Amino acid sequence: MNKVVPMPWQSHSVSALRHEFVLLATRPGSNLSDLCRRYQISRKTAYKWLARYRTEGEAALTDRSRRPKHSPNHCPEALETLILQTRDQFPDWGGRKLVRYLHNQGVAPLPSPSTVTEILRRHGRLTPPEVRTYPWQRFEREHPNALWQMDFKGHFALAQGRCYPLTALDDHSRFGLVLHAGKDSQRHSVQMVLTQAFRRYGLPDQINVDHGPPWGSDPRYPVTRLGAWLIRLGITVTHSRPAHPQTNGKIERWHRSLDQEVITRYRHRYHHLKQWQTAFDDWRHLYNTQRPHEALNLEVPAAHYAPSERLYPEALPEVLYDEADTLRVVDANGHIHFKGQSFRIGKGLHRERVALRETQADGVWAVFYCHQRVTCISLNT
Repeated sequence: MNKVVPMPWQSHSVSALRHEFVLLATRPGSNLSDLCRRYQISRKTAYKWLARYRTEGEAALTDRSRRPKHSPNHCPEALETLILQTRDQFPDWGGRKLVRYLHNQGVAPLPSPSTVTEILRRHGRLTPPEVRTYPWQRFEREHPNALWQMDFKGHFALAQGRCYPLTALDDHSRFGLVLHAGKDSQRHSVQMVLTQAFRRYGLPDQINVDHGPPWGSDPRYPVTRLGAWLIRLGITVTHSRPAHPQTNGKIERWHRSLDQEVITRYRHRYHHLKQWQTAFDDWRHLYNTQRPHEALNLEVPAAHYAPSERLYPEALPEVLYDEADTLRVVDANGHIHFKGQSFRIGKGLHRERVALRETQADGVWAVFYCHQRVTCISLNT
């Protein structure tokens, strides 16, 4: 049985986590007991919030309702003012998103998206449209947790030190899994954040990262100590092609929204990591549970996401190989010795056992760590 490690909720994010919980719990086929364990609440508490949510909506999950006030004598001018105020709150949203968002907040009746767009244009709220100069096609995995995209959103200066925003996004649902205001980009810090995410959302099948630290700076030897830990958990680790950010296109697009709507807006207002984490938590909740997404037919990411059934093991599983495999231990310099030759595998696998399997190519052997092939060696070169 997996040991449940307490994850105390910060006071500012309680209502956000309640909303996230009820959205996941009301999805068809959801397991309420499993979700209660993940979110560290009792079934009695879960039934209470689900009942309130079904009768009163999102407003029941907060101490004070943020839903717009409206009256039977609502006039067009007041509705137009509400639209403009919502646009000012979300200056990057267009007519379709604004209409869907206000509809979800209980505002009715509402004009068409084209009418809202005309209201924005009349009041000077529209910016020139982007011009796309390259063809594109949207791809996504068939189910949640088949692939997580992960990266750092650069870094920026604080009053003391720097902020390194660490992000992770589910490829299928666009659900933001991680948005952490980190003090550095070191392996220990990343592993701590990922452990918390794995305990709540479970393990993905695959994680795609780039070649920067701590993911791995050399494409020839991509397995770092962090990558070895992920592989040991049964996760396939892949890397974007160098200088090709489109491989992680969804998270790059998420970064652009994060930069426009949070980092640029509050750059000169917030000076400490705690302030940035609060802003990140609020924005991630908005993005996951309230912001309509064009790629999801204007539904929210939480409506398409469900936690993984692969639970995080508190103890790393044993590394097992087939009896027919040839095993070698990676030395301190990242090398193995095989048939009288020395081959570099990478220091990220220091002291780890790897399996060698002969391929169909003459003299070429594939090197595996756990389930994943990490490189190939040739006896002829």
